[in-house]
Amino acid sequence: MRFLIDANLPRSAIGTLTARGHHVEFARDIGLGAAPDAQIAERARQTGAALLTRDLDFSDVRRYPPEQYGGIVVLRLPDHFTAAEIVAVLERFLAEPRFVEDLPGRLAIVDENRVRFRPPLE
Repeated sequence: MRFLIDANLPRSAIGTLTARGHHVEFARDIGLGAAPDAQIAERARQTGAALLTRDLDFSDVRRYPPEQYGGIVVLRLPDHFTAAEIVAVLERFLAEPRFVEDLPGRLAIVDENRVRFRPPLE
C-alpha cells in the first residue's frame, strides 16, 4: 500500500511502514513540508496514497471525503507524545491486517486505545 506521511509525524514512521512492505512518501522529503492541507490532500489523492497525519482537520469528512482517497489515518494523540510513542501507536494500528486492508475509502481515527473507522467496518 502507498502512504503519504504528513510533516507533523516523526521521520521514524517511515521505517515502520517500509518494514511492513509499504511504499512511503514523506511530505518533508518531497517539498511539501510547509504545504497547506489542501495541497497535501491533493498529493495523496493523485497518487492513491493513504494519508497518515496528526492534523485533526483531515478528520472533517465534508472537506476530505474518505472515499476520494486511498484512506486517511488521523493519529489523535497528546501533543506531549514522543516520536517513539507515536510510532508505537502506529505499529499497533498496522499490526491489525484488517485495518490496513479495509482502509481505502475510509477515515481511521487512531488514539492510544482504540481505532474508529468512518464508514464503520462491518
